[in-house]
Amino acid sequence: MFEFLRALLDSLAVSFDLPILDWIAANLWCPVLDTVMPIITMFGDGGIFWIGISVILLFTKKYRKVGLGMAFALSMGLLVCNIILKPGVQRMRPYDFQMEYFAKEIQLIAGGMHDFSFPSGHTIASFEACTVLMLGNKKFGIPATLLAILVAFSRLYLYLHYPTDVIASIILGTLFGILGYALACKCNLRNPFRKGKYQK
Repeated sequence: MFEFLRALLDSLAVSFDLPILDWIAANLWCPVLDTVMPIITMFGDGGIFWIGISVILLFTKKYRKVGLGMAFALSMGLLVCNIILKPGVQRMRPYDFQMEYFAKEIQLIAGGMHDFSFPSGHTIASFEACTVLMLGNKKFGIPATLLAILVAFSRLYLYLHYPTDVIASIILGTLFGILGYALACKCNLRNPFRKGKYQK
């Protein structure tokens, strides 16, 4: 199954992905975005930013359900993205693909990555988090969604992911966000530090 998926993605790389990445490089690369995009993409690094938000929310009474939903969603993304799909599909990064098949060297704005390309961990974590936040509280969800979109675009701008990586990650991240929030809604979220009626 993974071999078939990798072959399909390699075909899409030539017919769909690389033309888009090359268009972005030719038309949008500029000094301002060259400075801004590496900063924006850091909000998706290892999901650390979103994990931190989740932990903070878990310690609040009002938003504990949202924090737990984010924790569930991020855990599902870690399992599916990093443990199953990335090592299973083993998709080559777009700049490596260009060099391997077309002998074309891409001058990266930020440093290259040393793992596989599919799916985008930055994007999937960002959309897991923003989906839960949107479901739990739109006041937080709207800016989180805008940030998630920027993180996803930064992966394309920096030539670190294919558009199909990002599209698949948006879909998966949204799905895991919905599932994570649904699981959190079914949990008993009493404050574990609060004394119960049978405690002295």
